[in-house]
Amino acid sequence: MGRLVVVSNRIALPDHSKNGAGGLAVGLLDALQEQGGLWFGWNGEIREITGEDEPLYTEQDKNITYAACSLTQNDYDLYYSQFSNTVIWPAFHYRLDLVEYQREAWEGYLRVNQMLAEKLYPLLQHNDVIWVHDYHLLPFAAALRLHQVKQPLGFFLHIPFPAPEVLMALPDYQEILRLMTAYDLLGFQTERDAQAFLSAITQETDVVTVEKGIYQAYGNTFHLHDYPIGVDPDSISKLAQGPLPPKMQAIRKELGDAKNIIACERLDYSKGIPERFLAYESFLEKYPEQRGNIRYTQIAPTSRGEVQAYQAIRHQLETETGRINGKYGTMSWTPLYYLNQHFDRRLLMKIFRLTDIALITPLRDGMNLVAKEYLAAQDPADPGVLILSKFAGAACELTEALLVNPYDRDEVARAIYQAITMSQSERVDRHAKMMAILQHQTITRWRETFLDDLYQILE
Repeated sequence: MGRLVVVSNRIALPDHSKNGAGGLAVGLLDALQEQGGLWFGWNGEIREITGEDEPLYTEQDKNITYAACSLTQNDYDLYYSQFSNTVIWPAFHYRLDLVEYQREAWEGYLRVNQMLAEKLYPLLQHNDVIWVHDYHLLPFAAALRLHQVKQPLGFFLHIPFPAPEVLMALPDYQEILRLMTAYDLLGFQTERDAQAFLSAITQETDVVTVEKGIYQAYGNTFHLHDYPIGVDPDSISKLAQGPLPPKMQAIRKELGDAKNIIACERLDYSKGIPERFLAYESFLEKYPEQRGNIRYTQIAPTSRGEVQAYQAIRHQLETETGRINGKYGTMSWTPLYYLNQHFDRRLLMKIFRLTDIALITPLRDGMNLVAKEYLAAQDPADPGVLILSKFAGAACELTEALLVNPYDRDEVARAIYQAITMSQSERVDRHAKMMAILQHQTITRWRETFLDDLYQILE
């Protein structure tokens, strides 16, 4: 079995929490720790332009080698802030109105991928298997192939892949498709995403089906499959159990018999938070008897604060929070709490366990692990209710959730009422069925299934 090389935009250096790569790090670290390997990517730092090539930062921790490089301010702006996050991210989340395309950014995106490939190439061994992650690195395999790299290259897209009609709005979409076929294995969150990619490429060139899941296009042979990412339900359950900190206990006591709605995600327009606020307002309007008996807490820490679209949504949420509380609140009751801050994950899992309803209604999402974490954190004997957008990848698996159209505020309002009035027996039954799926489709199974398929290409 060859050495595993993991490539991601950001890497989680050991003992450096500020460089953490979020939830992605969980599955990748386990894979690397099992067999040893190399983790390569950007270290999150911006360097001065000195005219000299900066050497890679490398660190060895047990059986993992970490290799990281920095970016110049110009490369960061073009590759990360502009093309990755104002072209690929909004387009792949069906928000073409937020795409800000610039030819210079596309060229910078390609250039940084080529630079990263040049830095990784000398570190490679002949029997390596390379696993590349996410939308920042769509052209990375093609850049490595320019160095005559023959090792198996796998890619996993953590975000949705758009329908062909949406993708075609991007000026360079044909080149993106061609470059992606340089990977030997292309993995997507759902079958819908995998089929969207195949449909897009079929419309642009001749595609030969070698056998099910194996195709040829642009002179390349690639495998195509869906790999729904999961969580570790057992570890989440352990985190969720036990007493709350004193301050949280006081808040819970203050709630009494009132129902508590929770939503937690980073601040992003793809999450549908403004639409969710309006749906909650519709609930308060349609079911006035529930006023004073419910509270909605929205946790949304800022991300990508330098991008104008994110600044705008933060201002919008702050305005809507004040308006809704001013319209429906009383001296003794605040209907909506909006918290623009980060919560420790261990505390968050405990909060999930003591929350009656999770309101997770993204406008579009690759998977949405928060929905799965909420379920795993529940008390199986008295679980809460998951309200989930049908446009989240998780909706393909979690069919026992209350699935809603996030654009339909009345439908979401009715789902909130259904969740509030749902019997304990129905809650237990729905939760048990979804937990059976989570226990099967864990993050470990996601990792092992993808890597098994990738290693088979090596054989």
